[in-house]
Amino acid sequence: MKILSLIALMLAAVVAQAQTDAQTVLQCLRDNVPRSLRIQEVELTTVADGDSKAQTLRARLYAQQEKTERGEQLRAMLRVLSPESLSGAAYLVREAGSYAEEGLYVWLPSVRRVRRVSGEFADGALLGTDFSYSDFKLLQGAFGGLAAAKHALPETLEQRPVWLLAFKPEQGVKSSYSEVQSWVDQKTCVPLKMAFYSSGKLKKQLSVPVAALKQADKYWYPSVIEIRDLSVGSTSTVRVQGLLPDDKLAGRHFNPKLFYMPGQ
Repeated sequence: MKILSLIALMLAAVVAQAQTDAQTVLQCLRDNVPRSLRIQEVELTTVADGDSKAQTLRARLYAQQEKTERGEQLRAMLRVLSPESLSGAAYLVREAGSYAEEGLYVWLPSVRRVRRVSGEFADGALLGTDFSYSDFKLLQGAFGGLAAAKHALPETLEQRPVWLLAFKPEQGVKSSYSEVQSWVDQKTCVPLKMAFYSSGKLKKQLSVPVAALKQADKYWYPSVIEIRDLSVGSTSTVRVQGLLPDDKLAGRHFNPKLFYMPGQ
């Protein structure tokens, strides 16, 4: 019995060493994002099962990590370039110290005013794609309202070591997802896979082919992202072209009152 107890203790020690603190992995994710960046073009293509006709959206993305009293916080803005009917639409994410203070803002030329998005509207589709407004926040690293499990677990994906992070809504926070899992590549700190659960049922899957990992300066990013919406049977593919670290971005890109204005 003592021998079995000793073996159990040894195995527990090995598991503890194999795990890592989730905050370490989250910091790795953040450190892999330039303080400021500009993506010349993001192409989102959505195809429904059994439908040969694809819907394509092209946009430009700006992102910045801003120093605040509560540490580094993400600001990200997406401006639609085409189709012509949606040209000029813009979306702004502003991470905050608490979920209640976070902001997701939308500008639609047809409405001609800025709306702050929250509640059920934040879970709606992003202009006909399989991405919701809430997904846009998660993909930009703004995990407000979601609490990560204490430890990240080591796994292997496409023959690469990854960390598995599990997130659940914080107490008192309403979310369209009951759990979000993310498999983070240990070498590049890029999520290679994400799984979105609703009431315990897998709702969406996101994947990044290892071959699609690209590097700009010292930063790694996915040049191709695929997201599968299992509830409606459709697939959206994101292609990223021309990521440029840029420390001279105009502050108006991240200002809720000015972000929709055109220009570099």
